[in-house]
Amino acid sequence: MNQEQKTTQRQVLFIDSSPLYEGFFKEKLVAEQIKVTMAKGDRDAFQKMISQLPDLILVDIESDFENIQNFLENKLHDPNTARIPMIISGPQIPKEQVANLIRFGVMKYFAKPLKFDTFFKAIGKVLHTSLTIDETECALETHINGNMIFIEISKGLNRDKISLLRYRLSELLDINPLHEPKIVVMMSNLELTFVDGANLELLFDILCDEKRIKRSNIKVLAINDFIKELIAGHPMYSGIEVVENLNDILGQFVDTSSITPDDFSEVVTEKILNVDSEAKDSSVELRFGADCPEQEEQEAFDGSSLEIAIVDPNVKIQQSISQAFTAIKSKTQIFGNGQSLMQALANKSFSLIILDLYLPDVNGFQLLQYFKQQKLSIPILVHSVAPSKQFVVQALQFGASGFVIKPQPPAAVVQKALEIIKNRQIMELLKKPL
Repeated sequence: MNQEQKTTQRQVLFIDSSPLYEGFFKEKLVAEQIKVTMAKGDRDAFQKMISQLPDLILVDIESDFENIQNFLENKLHDPNTARIPMIISGPQIPKEQVANLIRFGVMKYFAKPLKFDTFFKAIGKVLHTSLTIDETECALETHINGNMIFIEISKGLNRDKISLLRYRLSELLDINPLHEPKIVVMMSNLELTFVDGANLELLFDILCDEKRIKRSNIKVLAINDFIKELIAGHPMYSGIEVVENLNDILGQFVDTSSITPDDFSEVVTEKILNVDSEAKDSSVELRFGADCPEQEEQEAFDGSSLEIAIVDPNVKIQQSISQAFTAIKSKTQIFGNGQSLMQALANKSFSLIILDLYLPDVNGFQLLQYFKQQKLSIPILVHSVAPSKQFVVQALQFGASGFVIKPQPPAAVVQKALEIIKNRQIMELLKKPL
């Protein structure tokens, strides 16, 4: 890696992640040439954050926010780290609590179990880089019944879902004390060829790597000749058996001595299709966001209801800030001068105005003063060059709700804007009678 690559390499700090998340995401991000640092506990996380100033902080919360609260407060009050964006995964929490996280720089909150493709794409958006994820159509489901873990795969083989299976399988075995666990892989509806060989090998490598499962306790329900040939011709998979019907699996894994042919369908339902109600489920979700688009991540701030006015004569700045707001589903309207903004305000309102004070047609301070006199209810974030501290103070005295000094990355402008909007909403709630 040359010197230029070293200086431009993105850095991610992962805090308090379980082995599950640590393993999968570190593998994925490193493959994308992103440097990943792991931290445990408040002190370790804060020291690494201060020394590295990462581009993004990922936090994995097991049960509550107490263990990470000190870190969030320290991050907020340090001027070097306050604006570092964060993505948090954790338990389901009220929307009000999610929205309050914006002040710490949290861009998104994901309730577990994670849909990893949506989570991974969110990382890419915050880092302003395109991250690859396998989008091959694949339905991969697991459930436990007795001491058997059933893995059902249909439609196709998705490499990322198969990779996740390693962690889901490990966690299922950790939290469910199964005696001599047995694996049944149901692939009877798959039509595979040599093109699928690498993904198929990954699947069976994962099963064989799990030391708590004997290979003789792995059965594959499949009729595809390629699957049979691959397992039969691979020494590492010796002991894994391919069967073509459920009778063979039931005969080896379940005591069928007292079962009559008439009872067979009932036994299949009870021993295979049903989910054990006492079994604990893994926090790993093998369904991706694309499989169930109605279930989205919780936004730290739902930007879909926002419309932002961007007033700046610089076209590049207009576009970069607009794109940053679009990434959180906000609408934007761009103005190159003050007069066009004034005309628009005669007919509509905005959630917030981002205003450069150096406009080609009007004096920005006069514009602020006019809005203040008219008691404009729209919050204004000044995004401008500031030759002095007094310049900033004067803008705030003239009614600006905040000031971001140029140059700043678009994410910093978005974060400050959302903070202003959220604080405005809180103040309005406090004014309401109980």
